[in-house]
Amino acid sequence: MKALQIAATGMSAQQTRVDVISNNLANMSTTGYNPRRADFADLHYQQAVRPGTITAADGTAVPAGIQLGLGARPTSVTVNVGQGTLNPTGGELDLAIDGHGYIEVILPSGASGYTRDGALKRSADGQIVTSDGYPVAPGITIPDDARRVTINADGEAYAYFNDQVQPELLGQFTLAGFTNEKGLEAVGSNLFLETNASGPAIIGLPGQDGLGTVRQSYLEESSVDPVREITELIKAQRGYELNAKVITAADQMLGATVQVR
Repeated sequence: MKALQIAATGMSAQQTRVDVISNNLANMSTTGYNPRRADFADLHYQQAVRPGTITAADGTAVPAGIQLGLGARPTSVTVNVGQGTLNPTGGELDLAIDGHGYIEVILPSGASGYTRDGALKRSADGQIVTSDGYPVAPGITIPDDARRVTINADGEAYAYFNDQVQPELLGQFTLAGFTNEKGLEAVGSNLFLETNASGPAIIGLPGQDGLGTVRQSYLEESSVDPVREITELIKAQRGYELNAKVITAADQMLGATVQVR
């Protein structure tokens, strides 16, 4: 009886679905978070009678055949790429990307990471860094005597000083785009790494080559829809329960077979 194994794969698939949903709900307040979706596919089929097989009785072809499925399996957990609401914060170094693109940061290994979390900070030496202390590329340093910093939509950062009328250009933020954003590898802390699936990072200026613009004093909220996630959670729970009932029914059938005398 294959029903036990088939139902077990169904329960495992629904458990994976619940894990993905729970992670989405846990990150419903995470800056710049995009929800994930679990995708599934059916397993191999046992071909008891292949479609189109010629029967020995009259030589005609079997129209449908007998194909017995062996369950389901997860194929991928994909990111539903979409922009969240831009929430005003008033923070001088809070940046939101209005459109496509990622902020490039330099990791301790020297490799580049990418994020849409624009809650930037100022380090002890004046360098603009992420909340985890990773420098933002290209490196921009704010002078100690700077009174105020403004960042325009093109990513240009200006510093204002008490003894100067005109602001001083400190540098310009760049953004990174990818051919396949869903192919990025999530490593936690709102960071992504490029992979062969995502393609190499395409560095450009905000507002050019399909990249979004920069909004100072805004942060991008999570794009998780709690109502949708709860609905999906109920569907996954029902699917899990139904597969569990199949296991119970198969067990009872096996028990009845054993008791036959």
